[in-house]
Amino acid sequence: MASLNLTSQSQSLFNKTHLQVSPSLSLSTAIQSGFVPKRASFQFQVPVTPRIVNMPLKAAAIVSSTTAEKPQKRYPGEAKGFVEEMRFVAMKLHTREQAKEGEKEVEKPEERAVPKWEPSVEGYLRFLVDSKLVYDTLESIVDKAAYPFYAEFKNTGLERSEKLAKDLEWFKEQGYVIPEASSAGASYAQCLKELSEKDPQAFICHFYNIYFAHSAGGRMIGKKVAEKILNKKELEFYKWDGDLKQLLQNVRDKLNKVAESWTREEKNHCLEETEKSFKYSGEILRLILS
Repeated sequence: MASLNLTSQSQSLFNKTHLQVSPSLSLSTAIQSGFVPKRASFQFQVPVTPRIVNMPLKAAAIVSSTTAEKPQKRYPGEAKGFVEEMRFVAMKLHTREQAKEGEKEVEKPEERAVPKWEPSVEGYLRFLVDSKLVYDTLESIVDKAAYPFYAEFKNTGLERSEKLAKDLEWFKEQGYVIPEASSAGASYAQCLKELSEKDPQAFICHFYNIYFAHSAGGRMIGKKVAEKILNKKELEFYKWDGDLKQLLQNVRDKLNKVAESWTREEKNHCLEETEKSFKYSGEILRLILS
């Protein structure tokens, strides 16, 4: 009789209890009542329809492949084109006195801010002569085009040789003796010739830094030096025929286009040449203070 009462009480309790089963639960749900002795329990089997996610096999494979891939490394400036990568590396090699993005410590006189310079006319002439040798070499290399894509950089409007020839003629008319090119200019010219024949990526690094540096910091140098020793005369070296901003953009576009066919290793090799280009250019720039 006790067993009958227990069954009746439990059946009554079960009838009053509203069970809510989520489809996400397991297929068997155990219920234990406080009215039932600890040794007695009930287990009910609740049929649950498993949720099926409809996903095409092809889509599933793509998701699996995507999640497995590691994000590709992005280089500073890469999203804007390779020229921006070159600019980023070049700016880091400036001192804080030269540019706000600079990270290099001031070690040499030419690395100080230009207003602190003490130039001489004789030193400036040596700088202009060596600069002309370098630009003569660049223009000759592009004209001969040992690599076909060099021809893309003919007649860009950034050429400086003719402008420098006019400036040196003006100094001669003022009674100054025009010196021969120094070892600094000769060494750089030889370096450019060799790189242009066997290492086009390295050569393009020098090409970019020479022309673009002159159009930016070079113009400031010319202005400050002229104020100190040339009674503010603006040399032809710092003048361009046409809109300089557009001329630079045209060359920038061509450089980016050429670099599109390079591997990442070739691009990195080009960037690694930046320090060397600064070394050679710095030796010529230092002549202003000699």
